[in-house]
Amino acid sequence: MAKILITGAGGYIGTTLVDMALDAGHEVVALDRFFFGEHLMRDFLNNKRFSVLKTDIRDVSQSDLEGIDVVMDLAALSNDPAGNLNPDLTTSINYKGRAHVAEAAKSAGVPRYILASSCSVYGFGESTDLTEESPANPLTEYATSTYRAEQHVMEMGDKSFCVSATRNATVFGLARRMRFDLVVNQMTRDAVQKGRLTVMGGGEQWRPLVHVRDVARAFMAIAEQPTGKVNQQLFNIGRDNYQIRALAFTVRENLPFPVTIETLPDNNDRRNYNASFEKAREVLGYKAKYDVAFAVNEIYQAIKKGDVDLGSRTVTVEWYRHLLDAQQIVSQVELNGRIL
Repeated sequence: MAKILITGAGGYIGTTLVDMALDAGHEVVALDRFFFGEHLMRDFLNNKRFSVLKTDIRDVSQSDLEGIDVVMDLAALSNDPAGNLNPDLTTSINYKGRAHVAEAAKSAGVPRYILASSCSVYGFGESTDLTEESPANPLTEYATSTYRAEQHVMEMGDKSFCVSATRNATVFGLARRMRFDLVVNQMTRDAVQKGRLTVMGGGEQWRPLVHVRDVARAFMAIAEQPTGKVNQQLFNIGRDNYQIRALAFTVRENLPFPVTIETLPDNNDRRNYNASFEKAREVLGYKAKYDVAFAVNEIYQAIKKGDVDLGSRTVTVEWYRHLLDAQQIVSQVELNGRIL
C-alpha cells in the first residue's frame, strides 16, 4: 500500500483516480481548491484511507508532502478554451504551479512524481502516429504551459526522484465531476438534448481519444513500475485516433434514436494530431480498454436516468468565467470584510 497525493482530485480525471486508488487499497490525500464543489468527495469521506488537503497548488509547502510515496499531479486549468480565458493565470497554475509542486515533492523526499500532460503539445502534427520523440508544436496557452511544465519536471528526475508524465489524449466518458466540453461527451449530450450535433472545422482534423478510466489506469500502471523503466519518461496515453467527422457518425450510430449531423466548414481551431500509443504498451504493458461506443452508451443512460449534472459546472470555461465574474462582483461591493 502506498500513500498517494493527488492534486486536482476534485476534477474530471482526479475524482476517477481517487476512486481507483482507494479501490486498489492505497491511502489517498486529495489536494484541490474544489472549484467544482467539495460535494464530489462525499462518497469517500467515510474511508479511513482518505483525507482532504484543501489548498492551491501554488501554495503547497514541503511539509504538506512529507510522508507521501507518490504525487500524481493533475491540477490545472483544463483544456484550450479555458486556458485562453486568462493566459497569465494559465501560466501561473499550469506551468509555475505544477513546477512548484514537483520542487516541493523533491524537497520533501517524495520518491515518485507523475505529471498529467497532454497530447495537445503536438498541436499540428506533420505526420501520423506521433510518438513521444516527435517534436512538440503547442498552439495554445494551455498546450504551451503544459509543455513548459513537462520540460521543467523532466529535468528534475534523478536516482532519488522518479519523474514521469502522461501525454493524455482527449478524454471522454462518464465521471463524478462530469465534463461536457470534451468532444465525445459534448456530441453525446447535444445528440440527446437536441437530436443533432455539430462538426466544426469541416471534420477532417484528427484527435487521439481516451476514456477517463483509462487515464486513471495509466497513472496506476506507471506508479507500479520499477523506477528504472519510467524515470524521466513520457507516455502517450490513448486508445484510438479519430477524424472528427467519423467520430460524429460513431456517436450517432450508438444512440437509439435519429440524430442529425451538421458540418460547418471552418473555425479558429487549428489543432490536428494523430498519436501513437505503442510506447505505453511496450514499457508499461498498458492498453486502453474503453472505446467511444461504450462511453456514448454510459453517458446516454446517465442523462436518461437523471444521474448526471448538465449545468454550467460541466462546461469548464463557462464555470471559470462565472467564478471570475463572481469575484469581480464581490470585490466591488465588499467593504471592511463584509458583503452585506
